[in-house]
Formats: sequence, C-alpha cells, structure tokens
Amino acid sequence: MNTLKIAIQKAGRLNEDSMQILKDCGISIDNGQDQLKASAKNFPIEVLYLRNGDIPQYLRDGVVDAAIIGENLLIEKGNDLRIVERLGFSKCRVCIAVPKDVDYQSVQDLQEKRIATSYPNTVNNYLSKFGVKAELHIINGSVEIAPNIGLADAICDIVSSGNTLFKNNLKEVEVMMESEAVLAVGSKLTEVKKEILDKLQFRIKSVLRARESKYVLLNAPHSRLDEIIKLLPGMRSPTVLPLAEEGWSSVHTVIQKDKFWEIIDALKSAGAEGILVCPIEKMVL
Repeated sequence: MNTLKIAIQKAGRLNEDSMQILKDCGISIDNGQDQLKASAKNFPIEVLYLRNGDIPQYLRDGVVDAAIIGENLLIEKGNDLRIVERLGFSKCRVCIAVPKDVDYQSVQDLQEKRIATSYPNTVNNYLSKFGVKAELHIINGSVEIAPNIGLADAICDIVSSGNTLFKNNLKEVEVMMESEAVLAVGSKLTEVKKEILDKLQFRIKSVLRARESKYVLLNAPHSRLDEIIKLLPGMRSPTVLPLAEEGWSSVHTVIQKDKFWEIIDALKSAGAEGILVCPIEKMVL
C-alpha cells in the first residue's frame, strides 16, 4: 500500500504536539474518539496511536514506517533506529534525583545505591562511564514516590519543569541527557514511502522554520537606512519599499526568535519607527 504509516503516542502532551505539527503541515487526520488508527484526508499517511514504549519495536519490525517519539525513549529502547528530523517540542531532560536532605557530592555517591527508573539502559550506560554500579528497580509509571516509601535511594526519570520532583521532596543531582521530540524511521521503507517521507519532511521543515522566526516591518528614515539594513539578518536581504512620505522607506525582513529582542532594541536605537511584528505560518526555502 502506498501509504506511510506513522506512529504517535496515543495520549498526553506528545500526542497533542504531534497532532498539531501535522495539522500545521496541512494534513487533515480523520480520527474519531478512541480510534487507534486513522487516515489523512489529503495526504498519503496513516496514523497509528500507540503506547509510547511499544513504538521503537513497531518501527524495528516494520509495522510502522516512521514515528514521532521522544528522543529519550528512542535512546533507551531503539538506538539502532534513525532520526531524520529534530522537532523542537516536548523538550525535557533525563535526570537522576535524590531526596532533598541527602548530602550528594558526586555520581560516586550512587555506588551500590537503589535507583528506581523506567530507563534502565540509559542509567546503566551513564553510570558505567564513572565505574559506578547500582541496583536498579524497574518501574513503569510514577517513580517519584519510590524514595518516600523506602523502595529506592534515588530515581531516574524525565523532567520538564521540576515541579513533580519538588512536590515529592526530591532534587536533581545528575542530568544524563537533554531530549526533545524527533521524527524517526525504520529500515524497511520502500522507494514510494521514502518519497512520501521526503514530502512530509519538507512540510515539517517549513513549519519549524516559521515557528522560530518572526516577520518584521518597520519604517526607516533614508538618512539611517544603511545603518538599519546592516542590523537585519533577512533570508537573503531585506525588502525595501518607498513610502508615500518623502525621505522614508518601509523595510521588511525575517528575524530569528532567539535574536528578536536584541535586534529590535538595536533597530529602535538606529531610528526605526512603526515596528510591526507578525507571526509566520510557513517558511518555504
């Protein structure tokens, strides 16, 4: 069948973010309540809503062709699988945490300690770099309670805001990796499915570029125009259009979000006026 099968977490924040990026790519998924499989109306893909931990094996077996999945889980269960696109959402870190009252000095303090985790391979690989051996308790679900009930001395889990650790009287002591959602693929793609994947990636890249950029319009006096243009990054070069008022031009450009306020402050100082900032829906290069 000439349809790309893509796996997505069936519930939670990663599901919401994954569905949003497909929607932003112009792909309309016809999914009803509690469906585990749904087809797109206007693009040759089929979405399978799966349990997160099962996705790497489905990819490996060729049951699905691609997946939007957390990088942390891919490393834990599918480091033989290929990442083709980093998606920039659902960011978190994989950490080791201990009770707040523990005097933690270094990773050596974990020697022979009990660690509760859903990421045994990640923990073992990390500790082995320091020659540390620990007793792992594999828990699928909330591991934060383990130290409070005497099951473990420490935990390893994903952390976003840190609020859950705080509520359970825990503190981060080791950050093993930073993670985000990625688009991963299996090794059994046909040529037709590779073409569909390329088209999907093209759309995703356009959406991601737009999310990281702002479209800026401003008015510039001709006496300061060269100075203002030098401040602007632009995709190629800024667009400059004359205004009805003599001696002024309208300048249009794109600014990266991470440099936005720094550049806006410099533009104001250089004499730019009437600065208008607009979101970008897509950016196709």
